[in-house]
Amino acid sequence: MKKVHIFDTTLRDGEQAPGASLTRDGKLRLASQLAALGVDVIEPGFPITSVGEFDAVQQIARTIQGPVIVGFARLKRGDIDRAIESVRDASRRRLHLFISSSQIHLNYQLRKTPAEVIEMVKDLVGYARQYVDDIEFSPMDASRTDRDYLYEIVETALDAGATVINLPDTVGYALPPEYGRMFADVRASVRDIDRAVLSAHCHNDLGMAVANSIAALENGASIVECTLCGVGERAGNAALEELVMAIETRKDTLMMQTNIDTNALYETCRLASRLMRMPIAPNKAITGRNAFSHEAGIHQDGLLKNRATYEIMDPEKIGVPREMIVLGKHSGHHALRERANALGASLSPPAMEQLYDRFKASADEKLWMTDDDLIALLGNDADYTPSGYALLSLQQASGTNIIPTVTATVCDRRTGEETTAAATGSSVIQAALRCLQHLCGESVTVIDARTTMIYACDMESVAEANVLVSMENRIVSGTEFAPDLLTAVAKAYVTAINRSTYEEGTSGEEGEVKIGELT
Repeated sequence: MKKVHIFDTTLRDGEQAPGASLTRDGKLRLASQLAALGVDVIEPGFPITSVGEFDAVQQIARTIQGPVIVGFARLKRGDIDRAIESVRDASRRRLHLFISSSQIHLNYQLRKTPAEVIEMVKDLVGYARQYVDDIEFSPMDASRTDRDYLYEIVETALDAGATVINLPDTVGYALPPEYGRMFADVRASVRDIDRAVLSAHCHNDLGMAVANSIAALENGASIVECTLCGVGERAGNAALEELVMAIETRKDTLMMQTNIDTNALYETCRLASRLMRMPIAPNKAITGRNAFSHEAGIHQDGLLKNRATYEIMDPEKIGVPREMIVLGKHSGHHALRERANALGASLSPPAMEQLYDRFKASADEKLWMTDDDLIALLGNDADYTPSGYALLSLQQASGTNIIPTVTATVCDRRTGEETTAAATGSSVIQAALRCLQHLCGESVTVIDARTTMIYACDMESVAEANVLVSMENRIVSGTEFAPDLLTAVAKAYVTAINRSTYEEGTSGEEGEVKIGELT
């Protein structure tokens, strides 16, 4: 098995995505999680850009143990000095130096001749090597650089003391065969290339960052530079979780392995998403909400018989809470029966057929059939008594000079008792969650709450919310639709609690709610 070293640049290149900036504390928290995840290298920032950025990199270098900590710098003496100082106290450190190499960059951005750049590489890589033994050199836009000039600039960096050569596809232009061939050609044509380790750094402008990274690994690279959730400039970088799971899932073909603890992937990506305020798309590979959800009846039938029929990865080994079956108009008898049974309904074959007909008619009118929708359909069967909670009403008070307050009424279906309560919070969402926790009488930790506004053609608003909670050491989620965001979040919270009750047949005692970071 070839060892693949994972170089995480979420805190540097990933943070360059518009709106994704992190505070110093946010960087420290995410760096600590990356170390626990098992990444080999962390690039925590660009020290020259600000005092705060320098302080964050320095603090990470002083406190994070295990991964190599990288100081990032342009080929400028001031940048290099600042980067050296920022990682001086790291137990394992590296400098990452870069300069443009493609002709279009030299002409219009750097405004220097190829010969001038070669002299800069010779002078400044050599200067940096006096202070740090591990030097990474990146000829920026390598994939669009003249091949002979690329060989020359790489040889110059090697002679000056570079120990890692990174060949970036800076603008996501290369196709996998082209990018892989560049690595093969550099290995074949650069004198003494074995003195250095080769690294890949791919952007996703054409959606091929992970494929290009694998092509590089197959042609001599042993380091891949990537980011959590693929965040980064423009369309982003190669997604760490996608690359790692491609290697893990196709290990028999790729014959590669990493040090990543895959059980922590989902948790780490969710943390990055929250801290960087970058939502994860529902259809995002590996960590998206729909990545392991199935609505089509044929798929659901296969999954209920054997998960391997339509799932090439076990979501629980990535730390993903299982939501195998999603009921909708494409669902079949098997999935509907399984969900009805989970809700406590035991139906005869004729009753099941009647339920299926009602379900199909209702599903044609809805985006998503929720547990409450199914309970309403089951209510037509005299032998079924629903359990769990129902949200009856919800009101909010908020504004610029008002403490956010939410009042809600829920019904305990087991007893028929209706209860009303009110709560405040730093936001109406937090107030609603506190209010519902009191009403539902469950000990709950809110892990995540995500909302999306969807607009139909007639501009009628529909909000979608997904709430992830931890109850009794189990992670459960609820997804709901409503005309507004607050109602969607409240309904999703109640659905999550009900699912835990349905699936375990237990009810917890009232306890203090712990509101997690909400986006």
